[in-house]
Amino acid sequence: MQIEKELNMLSMRQILYGKINFIEGEEYRAFQFRFLNILMLAGVVVTSLLLVGVAIGANTIDPLHVVSMSIFLALSLSLWLALRGRPQRFLQLAWVYECVCMCEYISALYMVSADELRVIWFFTNIPGVYILLGQRAGLSITLGTMLGLALGNAYLPQPYSINAMATLLVALFYLGTFFHVYGARSISYFVRMRESNQRLRHLATHDPLTDLLNAGAYYASCDQLIHLAQRNHQNFSVLFVDLDHFKKINDTYGHEAGDHVLKSVTKTIVGVVRHSDAVGRIGGEEFSVFLPDTDLAGALKLAELIRHAVENLMPVVGNQGIRITTSIGVATSNQTGENMAAIQRRADQAMYDAKQLGRNRVSCFTVDG
Repeated sequence: MQIEKELNMLSMRQILYGKINFIEGEEYRAFQFRFLNILMLAGVVVTSLLLVGVAIGANTIDPLHVVSMSIFLALSLSLWLALRGRPQRFLQLAWVYECVCMCEYISALYMVSADELRVIWFFTNIPGVYILLGQRAGLSITLGTMLGLALGNAYLPQPYSINAMATLLVALFYLGTFFHVYGARSISYFVRMRESNQRLRHLATHDPLTDLLNAGAYYASCDQLIHLAQRNHQNFSVLFVDLDHFKKINDTYGHEAGDHVLKSVTKTIVGVVRHSDAVGRIGGEEFSVFLPDTDLAGALKLAELIRHAVENLMPVVGNQGIRITTSIGVATSNQTGENMAAIQRRADQAMYDAKQLGRNRVSCFTVDG
């Protein structure tokens, strides 16, 4: 029952908004996009009901304004269809919709003089502008609306009294000021929360010493990359990099020197690999590198580059350079259904083979063993 309900909700969202995907950190943009979709549809529904009322004689509206309402209805529906599933069009269509709405409100102001409350549409417009177009647009539209009402009142078929106009202008100014301050605080709060969440997420997924992905985040990322590689029928490889005799470095020079060595090695590995590769610290002196779209020959070449770069690193502790070497295991696969744990075990075995063969070398483990 719950699954069916969730499927129905998903289907309804796709009808309203189309198939859209917002990345993490775009929550406010997603809200704006959905809000504009709902606003356009609400305009379509409300205008349709008013036109039905005119058709059955429930209310009387100037024929010219009926034409204006019909145009507004058609444009609102067209803009919704143009926006649906296309968030990249949001800003342009939001401005177009605001212009369409203002034209409709002005039409109602001049052609529906029997309705004293028709001016309320200008008030309902202000919050939407601040939400959809931001503070500058909100302030500009608020001041423009106030100026337009003040100057245009004398030309209305039934002008508002001086007292009524003064009340309208003060209320518009208050409403604009309220949303200007509230919008600024809300966006500031959202930005701080997003940055705080990003920092917390980074702390949860990265090693505090080297700033590489920690083991959990690294393996999760690799499983996603493997899924993508298998879907595209691409090879992928894994390097298991282990520093030789690292315990001796800690015992001889101290843990602070060991941390310095790990940071230096990290910088070296990151400098050698490609931007598309994933690097993680999966143990004390153990690193793993996932190489998408890389066959065995390419993986061995990159592993040799890393081994050579680390050997020539010679980080200085005190006044003394420390020679560091690595043993690197290489495993490659294009097997359907294989997960990261399986290929990592083979890379791990290849690394131990490198250790057994004398360290400071690269050893490979193929699918055939």
